[in-house]
Amino acid sequence: MTAHPSASPGFDPTTVVAQLRAAGCVFAEDEARLLLAAARTPRALDALVRRRVAGEPLEHVLGWAEFRGLRIAVDPGVFVPRRRTELLAAEAVAVSRPGSVVVDMCCGSGAVAVAVGTAVPGVELHAADVDPAAVRCARRNVGPIGGLVHEGDLFAALPAGLRGRVGVLVANAPYVPTDAIATMPQEARDHEPRVALDGGHDGLDVQRRVAAGARSGWRPVVTC
Repeated sequence: MTAHPSASPGFDPTTVVAQLRAAGCVFAEDEARLLLAAARTPRALDALVRRRVAGEPLEHVLGWAEFRGLRIAVDPGVFVPRRRTELLAAEAVAVSRPGSVVVDMCCGSGAVAVAVGTAVPGVELHAADVDPAAVRCARRNVGPIGGLVHEGDLFAALPAGLRGRVGVLVANAPYVPTDAIATMPQEARDHEPRVALDGGHDGLDVQRRVAAGARSGWRPVVTC
């Protein structure tokens, strides 16, 4: 078990851990450490803890998520990048080369795009999402490493000039069956956009559309 976090004068880490544990946070000590580091005053800490205890995702409370060792900005209402998606990013990194045109579709915060662009300097990086809030957040993450983020529905979001040039297409598309969304943890179903979760009746609606679009004119060399 992780040791209790250290605290500045006026902060009570033991109380924070107890509040988080009572709210059902499995990794209460780790979360307390992060919240204590983020808060400059006891009042600020109280506000952060209240948000977390109320069920808001830790990443929304902090304003960032760790992804492949990178700090990715995550705004409230934006899909939180999962650690399991790091495998998808690793596969995209493995097949990308300097000069490759890489597209991160259904990008959310842009975490996968940032991971690829950071690991493989020199790629031509694009990301796209249908959710305006996700696009705004992704631009904060992807823009500083030279990537572009486009708003729109799947391939319709991409500039026409990319047609036939895409080398690597990566998509962490929504995959939760519509009827199963109600069974997801509260922090996901209540705080993440439904458009980032809902994969249709069997969870594969968006994946089928991505695959069909990739075959009809875009023809990426590699699809992840």
